[in-house]
Amino acid sequence: MKKLFLFMLLLVVSALTLAACSSEGSKSVVSVSADPAKLVVNVGTSPTYPPFVSEKNGELVGFDIALIKKIAEVEGFEVEFSIMQYDGLIPALKAGQLDVVVGAISITDKRMESINFSNAYYASGLSILSKPDSGITSFEDLKDRLIGIQKGTSSYNYMISNGIEDQNIKQYADISTAYSSLENDGVDAILYDNPSNINYITEQNSEARIVGDILAGEFYGITVNKDKEDILKKSMKD
Repeated sequence: MKKLFLFMLLLVVSALTLAACSSEGSKSVVSVSADPAKLVVNVGTSPTYPPFVSEKNGELVGFDIALIKKIAEVEGFEVEFSIMQYDGLIPALKAGQLDVVVGAISITDKRMESINFSNAYYASGLSILSKPDSGITSFEDLKDRLIGIQKGTSSYNYMISNGIEDQNIKQYADISTAYSSLENDGVDAILYDNPSNINYITEQNSEARIVGDILAGEFYGITVNKDKEDILKKSMKD
């Protein structure tokens, strides 16, 4: 794995505090006034994943937003944010519409075939969220149940590779809609990143609970288009 952003990640990870909020949108926001003498990096994100990235009062906030802004400040480039649906981020990065993607992107072997990743900056994993009366206490209980996920996330591949039928997986454009569906008995459980599930039950008045073990230990990284050698070289540290 390329040692992309390693130096700056070590500098800022210990200094930044996770901040939570939620929203969604489809617009572009320039974080700082453009300087024609500086490299402008188009950073894609989906503000549906507090505390890593969300939107508050029309501004992008969260750990990943603070992280990429700090890297840009020290490395001397400008950041322009493009907001889109989560499942469109990686395709847009591959197509060259984006230079970088941030927003709790799991590092996987398949993704590394077509995009570059920074060193991991957060250890995550998947967890099951269900209501107390669901009868669900482990992953084995998900078979023949309807499970909600956010479209384009690693939850889908994990379930398919572990015996869950596609017909039993309900995909939503954003995780907030999936959570609402759980509350309204539209699905029996949610399989999603554990930090988001923790944030949801902490911030919302919900009876839902995390059950079973943490699944599929994963790491988050910043992603970079493979053709953007200028960004790679500018950000590379030994």
